[in-house]
Amino acid sequence: MSIIPVSTKRLNERTVAVWDPVVRYGHWALVLAFAAAYLSGEEEAGGADALHVWSGYIVGVIVAVRVVWGFIGPRYARFSDFIYGPAQIVRYLNDLVRGRGRRYLGHSPAGGAMVIALLVCLTGTVGTGLVAYGQAGKGPLAAVVPAIVTPSHADEDGHGASLPSPATRDAASAALAESEREGGTVGELHDLFANVTLALAVLHVLGVGLASFMHRESLVKAMIFGTKRAED
Repeated sequence: MSIIPVSTKRLNERTVAVWDPVVRYGHWALVLAFAAAYLSGEEEAGGADALHVWSGYIVGVIVAVRVVWGFIGPRYARFSDFIYGPAQIVRYLNDLVRGRGRRYLGHSPAGGAMVIALLVCLTGTVGTGLVAYGQAGKGPLAAVVPAIVTPSHADEDGHGASLPSPATRDAASAALAESEREGGTVGELHDLFANVTLALAVLHVLGVGLASFMHRESLVKAMIFGTKRAED
């Protein structure tokens, strides 16, 4: 019996292009940028670390591009292709854990919900980071966000300006306390958004692993090369 080699054409017929370069490259660039920003999040004496700041800028740019691409990109990149109602999301998750979840070429209902949740949390993380950085007198919002300042002191030799009145000192102290509270609140929100984003990323990885096992295909490989097994 002769052996008939499988042609390249037949192999190509088994796969279909799903993820375009913008989605793929943006996905992995976002992973690296967020990891760098998160791991460099501890503030130094002079403020945020430069790696943290620039990684945050990159995250913000990638998120902005992905949102725009969600409206003008190809089919599987568009929000209209993977935004589902809560009932469909719950039904899909229930079917998935039971081993009979439907296979989607694009994002599944749960995968689409995760994309939206991550974009929202990343936007919140970058936004609060920009505000906090602006309060330190740095970044693009430095000119529009009130800075947190400390009251000036007289020269150490005692030849400073005349002392302000008690009423002026009380008003300045109250303003400083309010400014510090606002700065602390923004910083706490920034940390909260970053931690929620990390938790979602962990859930995302677990979900990808489960879906890959259930559907017998590597979703990681699909996000690298852009192709998936064609529907039966």
